Amino acid sequence: MTRRLLLSYLSLTLLLLLGLEVPLGYYFARGEISRFTGDGRHSAEILAGILEQRVERQEAADVPALVTDFVHRSGSHAVVVDGDGRLLTDSRGTLAPGTDLSAEPGIAAALRDRSLSTTREDLAGSGDTYTVTVPCSSGVDVRCAVRVSYPVAPVTSRIQRTWLALALIGLGVLVAVAAIALALAHWVTRPVRALERATAELADGSLKDPPPITQGPTELRRLASTFTRTARRLQHLLQAQRAFASEASHQLKTPLTALRLRLENFEPYLDPRAHDSLDEAVGEVERLGRMVQGLLALARLENSGSTPEPADLDAVVADRALTWAAFAAEHSVDIVVTGERAGQVWAIPGALEQVVDNLLSNALRVSPPGTTITLAKRPAGDARTGGAELHVIDQGPGMTESERARAFDRFWRAADSYHDGTGLGLPIVQQLTRAGGGDVVLHAAPGGGLDAVVRLRAVGERRAAPQRGARSAARRARVSAF
Repeated sequence: MTRRLLLSYLSLTLLLLLGLEVPLGYYFARGEISRFTGDGRHSAEILAGILEQRVERQEAADVPALVTDFVHRSGSHAVVVDGDGRLLTDSRGTLAPGTDLSAEPGIAAALRDRSLSTTREDLAGSGDTYTVTVPCSSGVDVRCAVRVSYPVAPVTSRIQRTWLALALIGLGVLVAVAAIALALAHWVTRPVRALERATAELADGSLKDPPPITQGPTELRRLASTFTRTARRLQHLLQAQRAFASEASHQLKTPLTALRLRLENFEPYLDPRAHDSLDEAVGEVERLGRMVQGLLALARLENSGSTPEPADLDAVVADRALTWAAFAAEHSVDIVVTGERAGQVWAIPGALEQVVDNLLSNALRVSPPGTTITLAKRPAGDARTGGAELHVIDQGPGMTESERARAFDRFWRAADSYHDGTGLGLPIVQQLTRAGGGDVVLHAAPGGGLDAVVRLRAVGERRAAPQRGARSAARRARVSAF
């Protein structure tokens, strides 16, 4: 933001300087050229008038001295010819007296009583010259003609120096504006940077260093004040929610346990025909208890800051597959691990094991005897971003596209579900995965069944800033909520 502000200030200043200095330099250059040509023509006409009087008085011998004096004062080159175009004098002495110059355009025009001015290259090698040819006439008789050449270099040098001075002034103004704009941009963006730091801190779970409300423009001060009040209100609400989750985990366990015991105590006094209903009631109480545990686990995950740490995906997958192998064998289901080594990934402590456990538990419930559950590790992303994917593939009935779209909704269960799940398992898996910067999606498995894809970030990717409380939140989330 500082660079953009600085660039905008400098761009505006540059436009203003161009709008002021370019016309100023242009008009100065035009004025200098106009003054130079006007003075040159006027001086040539004065010289022509003096020489015309000398020639008329038959004092042509004085012409060289007058021309030499004029050239010395004006720094020019002068050539004088008589009425027939023959050279009377050349200030440089390069042409012999009597040389016929009547064929030259300027001399020819002057002999016809017309003045001519032009800019041309000096053959003597002194650069461009402004040449004025003026007739020395009295009435209709042209007694002589004068051609005066003025070097253009002095006026060009003055114009160039003026442009250089304007450029240096503009550069100085730009440097001064850059220094002022940099200080102003820092003053404006300082509260913005403080707000950015405070927002990141609040996103990580707590706001310990609120942004100052006495720095920067008035609008940003009000914004910082409003942000601080909002952050404190959010922290208060989060603390109240955490307190509720902590207290409810204890308060709800006792009445549910007591209710279950009372129902079981009814068994000796009930008619045998009511035992099935009693078993269903006890099962519903147990399901309610798991549902409460699942809700509390989700609340803790949502209220705790995520602290991703490196985890060995290969070791976790191998360990959980070995742990579940015996239980799967009781249901005549095999667990197979495939894929190349995935390496280290980011996950909050304990979350990766819980994700694999929940997905294996879910897959095992729907897998018919004689089928296989596959844990496939695959690379994800490109060579720059990296990452890994864990596919938990079963050969069960699978889900339709609409069911997969709703599978992560809380309390949702398939219409034909025959097990006593709570509808909270997949939301917990999603929350645990996203807490580590990953995600989980469901796809139809080739040949039938469900493919649960867990996408995880490689350790080489940037992780979130550490916050406390994630380890305990993940540990408390280790419940079977399916």
